[in-house]
Amino acid sequence: MKIKRLVPIASVLVLLLAFAVPGMKAQSASGIQSAYASDAGKLSDKFTGIARVMADKYDWKPGPGVRSMGEVLNLIVVENGMLTRVLTGASGAASKPAPITDPTKLQDALKSSYADLQSAIRGLSDSDLKSSVKLFGRDMTKQDAVMLLIADQHEHLGQSIAYARVNGVVPPWSK
Repeated sequence: MKIKRLVPIASVLVLLLAFAVPGMKAQSASGIQSAYASDAGKLSDKFTGIARVMADKYDWKPGPGVRSMGEVLNLIVVENGMLTRVLTGASGAASKPAPITDPTKLQDALKSSYADLQSAIRGLSDSDLKSSVKLFGRDMTKQDAVMLLIADQHEHLGQSIAYARVNGVVPPWSK
């Protein structure tokens, strides 16, 4: 008797899942742009914050042949511009800008570059994410390009945190 009761209940559950799962997949796929843009916003806040507290140490580097704090921050601005151009299809590669050494201008450049990147990411459709682009001479999808550079920037954030800590500077979000 118990099995006869379970079959209709299990059938209803299977039908519910059959209708719910495709909707969940569609929702998660279209929400990925929002998740990437949110992550870029968090990176913006952290890089801008660390740029502010390390403003008098932009020339510091752990040793010869290693990027200085200012070089790391300038790299982030350049990467954001490059990724924004790749995502929006802006023509031509930008020439490498002169390094920004003024703390206020560098913090503004970080904020602005992340705002542009977030806008570019939010403007992508699901099919845009699957479209092919070339980045660093490699063929990949736009989603791959976002994931590659966002992951790289998390690595540089860790580098920047280490630079701050070695210099006795506490990142603003750790206080």
